[in-house]
Amino acid sequence: MDSLTQAVLGASITGAMLGRHHGRKAVIAGAVLATLPDLDVFIRYADPISSMTYHRGMSHSLFVLTAFSLFLCALWRAVKPDKRYGITWLFLAIWLALVTHPILDSFTSFGTQLWWPLTPTPASWSSIFIIDPLYTIPLIIGSFAALFMGVGPRTQKLLNWGLILSTLYLGWTFGAKHWAQEKALEQLAQRGAPSAQVYSTPTPFNSLLWRVMTRDDNKQCEMIVSLLDQQPSESICLDHNHYLLQAVPPSEQIDRLRWFTGDWVRFDVQDDLLIMTDIRLGATIGLQHFRFVVAEQNPEGQWDSVQPYTWPATLDWKRLQPILTRIYQQEPPLPLASWTQQAGMGSISP
Repeated sequence: MDSLTQAVLGASITGAMLGRHHGRKAVIAGAVLATLPDLDVFIRYADPISSMTYHRGMSHSLFVLTAFSLFLCALWRAVKPDKRYGITWLFLAIWLALVTHPILDSFTSFGTQLWWPLTPTPASWSSIFIIDPLYTIPLIIGSFAALFMGVGPRTQKLLNWGLILSTLYLGWTFGAKHWAQEKALEQLAQRGAPSAQVYSTPTPFNSLLWRVMTRDDNKQCEMIVSLLDQQPSESICLDHNHYLLQAVPPSEQIDRLRWFTGDWVRFDVQDDLLIMTDIRLGATIGLQHFRFVVAEQNPEGQWDSVQPYTWPATLDWKRLQPILTRIYQQEPPLPLASWTQQAGMGSISP
């Protein structure tokens, strides 16, 4: 999630649990604690795939953050003992401010390594967009009220209600995800689309309009479906071109991105370059921004692995307006084929 959301979530937790004893200091401490896991963005890596896939790693591990919580709790007690509450309550406040950060990140599409140093596919529950005002606003109201007005009976209620409402909204997103996915799968099955594997994720800033993706060994399909749709929804199917990897030398970065995404990637050729795209992330198909050049074709027509570099993304914010309009209006449908073609994504014959 975005940094503001993480900060106000941590501030709300420590404000609700310790605010009566420490006032504004508890709110500020929670905001700082909740921001700490994202300091790994300042670590520099040799290539963009490494930067992407090592982010939300060690610093987001529940094991690491639990150990760090124990350390901070012991340090706090040693430096400034307080008999008004027990060490268990202090540990719980610190621990929740820290671990809710990676847990909330796991509800997005990016991928969070909750169990580092173990290496299961990173958690990517994809029920909420990285910025969702309906989740964040209740937390902002409570934490900012406590920060500027102090922690009293009224602001304590605002903190509590902020946490309750945001949590209920997060639960709603899971229900909305299931609802949208079922609507899409029924239509895709009628169109003969592959359904061996399914991935769904919300479009920007809302939980009503969803991208539902399916795939098999050869094709991937995507449907844009709103919970408000009354007519069949638009969809597109493309070859994902994984067969191209048969001609590419082994690459640690390619393998790592396939692991990180659960293999929700596609490959395209443009100007003798092999472009690898994380199809989970982005507003729709054709509007994905995590794209990397992973191989180049030499004069003999053979593929050579290269150190990955970023393929320029088309950040056309004018396309956001029709996506948001599509939440409640099906006509005109989103021009998925046109956007895909403009991004250089399409079928490649073996």
